[in-house]
Amino acid sequence: MKSIAVLGTSSNAGKSWVTTALCAWLRRRGLRVAPFKAQNMSNNSFVTLEGGEIGRAQAAQAEACGLRPVAEMNPILLKPSGNSRSQLVLLGQAGEHIAAADYYQHIDRLWEVVAQTLADWRDRCDVLVLEGAGSPVELNLMHRDLVNLRPIEHLQGRWLLVGDIERGGIFAQAVGTYQLMPRSAQALGLGLVVNKFRGDLRLFADADLYFQQHLPHLPYLGTLPYAAELQPESEDSLCRSAEETPMECDHPVIAWVRFPFLSNSQDSQPWSIDQGVAVRWVTRPAELATARVIVLPGSKNTLRDLAWLQETGLAAAIQRAAAQGVPVVGICGGYQMLGRSLVDRTGIAGAAGEMAGLGLLPVETDYFPQKTVRQVTAHWPSQAGATSQHDIPQLDRWQAYEIHMGQTRPIAPCDPLLTLEPIGQPPEPEGARSAQGCVWGTYVHGLFESAAVRQTLTRLAGITTHRPNPQSWQQHRQQLYDRMADLLETSLTLDRLCDYLEV
Repeated sequence: MKSIAVLGTSSNAGKSWVTTALCAWLRRRGLRVAPFKAQNMSNNSFVTLEGGEIGRAQAAQAEACGLRPVAEMNPILLKPSGNSRSQLVLLGQAGEHIAAADYYQHIDRLWEVVAQTLADWRDRCDVLVLEGAGSPVELNLMHRDLVNLRPIEHLQGRWLLVGDIERGGIFAQAVGTYQLMPRSAQALGLGLVVNKFRGDLRLFADADLYFQQHLPHLPYLGTLPYAAELQPESEDSLCRSAEETPMECDHPVIAWVRFPFLSNSQDSQPWSIDQGVAVRWVTRPAELATARVIVLPGSKNTLRDLAWLQETGLAAAIQRAAAQGVPVVGICGGYQMLGRSLVDRTGIAGAAGEMAGLGLLPVETDYFPQKTVRQVTAHWPSQAGATSQHDIPQLDRWQAYEIHMGQTRPIAPCDPLLTLEPIGQPPEPEGARSAQGCVWGTYVHGLFESAAVRQTLTRLAGITTHRPNPQSWQQHRQQLYDRMADLLETSLTLDRLCDYLEV
């Protein structure tokens, strides 16, 4: 097995993007390729078929490889929950909440998990593509870093360095990062990639001369132009370009509330392939004034985020909008907030306490130690708010997943939103819909991957400009990976990678 690590000069330099594109490109060349990230810190998580949690970025990379996501692609996942604490997910299984200072006491044990997982990959693929995190030369952290240089040195593979020209100072980024590496790590460098260039590339045509002068031992492979239409995932809501419609668009707005402890922000992304609507992330009540639909997404600390809604005035604004008939949708933690009450007696989901919800659905939520983590088949019946039987499928089915700490139950009669078919179990009703039909709540991540759901919601909102993409979200993503591979191939000189991989 050969291995290539994609390291970055900083956070959000584009490591996830380059890793995903590289996976798609290598797969296209006939190699068995798999993604790997030793340690991820993200509240954007995916549920594997076996019921394990991994980072969303690794799930996307698995898709680009043509593989089913598995926990071994991301053996350590840290899910921040506030107060410098994170839930530790080890090989897909959620465990305790750990303070940042205490986490580093477990490094030796966690490295054993990483090393064993790397060993397990040796006979399962031709190339393992490892994504780094942040910068590989944070000098105060390098001795306990599990995700950047240590794994690729352990494998004696090779690495690429990705620099973000959008931040400015690209030469200092690249030269400084390389020079701060230990010599043993420097020797494993395959090349430098400059990422996110906007404008006329001819203005950067002489960059190779400067890189050759100051980085003679690290070849410059080329520059990737920024492509707004080729953004597959945002790892932890850092990359807003993957989540929002360009601001100059004046289509009816679907407003998503950006919680301080937001999780699974990628639930908004299927709207990006449709026409006639705009996605906006909001943090102030005034931003809801023109919203035609309001969505409360997932949260890693639901009670804290609910308190934030009340403190900012967003809670009252959402209640007023719902009273005026504006559709309001809650997903996971957002669903819990829409109910009458939330009770977390021990702080198992973040903050202990009991709070009144927004009161828009007749449900209440209690938190227990056991976590629901499962893949499901979701069923959306056409009569759920449809205004026409001619252009909404009679029954839409797609794969989705649940991942939540709380259990929500109705305290008064209400219709379910969906029907779910868990693996190996009989169908069951899921979620809740208000009596008037304008407030929806569900635990299903991937709700909007269904075009029928998106179309039903916009019709409920009276949006006449919305045109769902006839292509499925899954088809769109596979085409996206191919186009990312095309951009990688046409923008970079990849001979050194081919020589190393012997392809």
